[in-house]
Amino acid sequence: MNASAQDPNFYIFLCFGQSNMEGPGRIEEQDKTVDDRFQVLASVDCPNLNRTKGNWYTAVPPLGRCNTGLSPVDYFGRTLVANLPKNIKVGVVHVAVAGCKIELFDKDNFQTYAATVQPWMTNIIKQYSDNPYAHLVEMAKIAQKSGVIKG
Repeated sequence: MNASAQDPNFYIFLCFGQSNMEGPGRIEEQDKTVDDRFQVLASVDCPNLNRTKGNWYTAVPPLGRCNTGLSPVDYFGRTLVANLPKNIKVGVVHVAVAGCKIELFDKDNFQTYAATVQPWMTNIIKQYSDNPYAHLVEMAKIAQKSGVIKG
């Protein structure tokens, strides 16, 4: 990955994991009001949300796939924005698969693990081009064109 960034005041965080990261929480009306300094990079196409993979949007939940819910990432980003100087934006790259083991994000051994999962999880994995780790890296490279990865 390139160490330079287009905007040094755009802090980007990579968010990956399983169920909690995916977003099991119910999205309530108050969750839909978001400072536009908090952005999400769409990691999949979501026609129902008018989001296209690889583009930045105000981080109105869901931040994961098209039909996920509220996750810790929602209030992580909001808290950062509320406590950082006004010239700083926060962006998140979000890739999560409910119920998976960390092995799914092992770049060398993910296929062995993925071959053992239930069909419902396979359907989620397919949304990330059958390789959530590589998908996360691909999205991180896109994000890095806009800002600097901080975590």
